[in-house]
Amino acid sequence: MNIPSDLKYSKSHEWVKIENNIATMGITDFAQGELGDVVFVEINKDADVNAGDPIGTIEAVKTVSDVFTPLSCKVIEVNEKLSNSPDLINKDPYGEGWLAKLEVKNPGEVGSLLDCKDYKILIGQ
Repeated sequence: MNIPSDLKYSKSHEWVKIENNIATMGITDFAQGELGDVVFVEINKDADVNAGDPIGTIEAVKTVSDVFTPLSCKVIEVNEKLSNSPDLINKDPYGEGWLAKLEVKNPGEVGSLLDCKDYKILIGQ
């Protein structure tokens, strides 16, 4: 299972990569494996939310799951490629399968996220 060391992780299995005040986010390799084949993604662009709030859903063959933002933010961009190719989440969850770009409202919240080591412990790796 791929768990990049340069990312931060939430307990609800989202990842973020922060550059300046913008966080690119997606779901982890573990999460996409648990969901199975992703068939539809809906993320609410322009949502202005607090950490832990839902910003959309991911529909897989066997379930529908909410997507939660790991940080208080405004959703400023959604990965449009997922409209036609939601399976990018399964194929490349940390690359082409990213979900959204977030304008971070409270950078101090990053400290509450898990690093690679702690996320591995969370998922029993």
